[in-house]
Amino acid sequence: MNWISNYVRPKINSLFSRREVPENLWTKCPECGTMIFHRELTDNLNVCPNCGHHMQISPRDRFRALFDGGIFTEVKVPEPIVDPLHFRDQKKYPDRLKAAQKSTGEKEAMLVAEGEMGRTPIVAAAQDFSFMGGSMGMYVGNAIIAAAERAVELGRPLVLFSAAGGARMQEGILSLMQMPRTTVAVEMVKEAGLPYIVVLTHPTTGGVTASYAMLGDVQIAEPNALICFAGPRVIEQTIREKLPEGFQRAEYLLDHGMLDRVTPRKDLKDELTAIIRLLMSQPQAVKAELPAPAEDAEAEPLDVDTTP
Repeated sequence: MNWISNYVRPKINSLFSRREVPENLWTKCPECGTMIFHRELTDNLNVCPNCGHHMQISPRDRFRALFDGGIFTEVKVPEPIVDPLHFRDQKKYPDRLKAAQKSTGEKEAMLVAEGEMGRTPIVAAAQDFSFMGGSMGMYVGNAIIAAAERAVELGRPLVLFSAAGGARMQEGILSLMQMPRTTVAVEMVKEAGLPYIVVLTHPTTGGVTASYAMLGDVQIAEPNALICFAGPRVIEQTIREKLPEGFQRAEYLLDHGMLDRVTPRKDLKDELTAIIRLLMSQPQAVKAELPAPAEDAEAEPLDVDTTP
């Protein structure tokens, strides 16, 4: 036995011919454990094709699926003072902001855009839970006010997608002040006679739930989204009782009158278009138009049995 040709050479060849497989090609569903190819997951709007679990989706990807042709224009948001309280825990607040901006590629936790959805002009705002838990700080307050002002200026309905862990602790009382500010902005839209529709996604909690997220003319939620002020574990520890199955989930809130609809992500565009056109007293959008028959076309005779 020639150990050089039979063992050493195949070993060397295997080392040089080995290909590195990227780790981000597959995503494991946290609900059912299915391994999903990333392109399949992206095409399915980050919804598990096996169990229907709705994973987080960035505002930019959501808008690409929401607006016609994926075309939208960003609305400029006034930038607040950075780190007004000079807050520091394990890291400085500006360092946390830079890390979040680097990981998400976004400036802050909310994106505001305008465009057409099902040939219906709208203004939309969406929170990014990946950006510091979608926490509500001064920028988020400014973003909602900018979205409301733009909606009133253009006479368009405002659609908001919420996803947040609550107020941003690094901004202290200034973050809590966004609750009344955003409430006034929502009232401005309603006084203009324009619809304000909220789509609650997983999770929507804390001060966001206690303000603009629950003020919609129509409240829609994605399946199994956690929607609450205080989390279920906090409530269980406080009252020392076991909570009902599915407590504070979208379906539970729908059954108890807190929501109007629970709609899968792939159906949101059509449903939002239908609701907005109904509220705006507009005819429903036609998805496809058949060509009108030619005027000189002769009707084909019907094959009717005239035997008595």
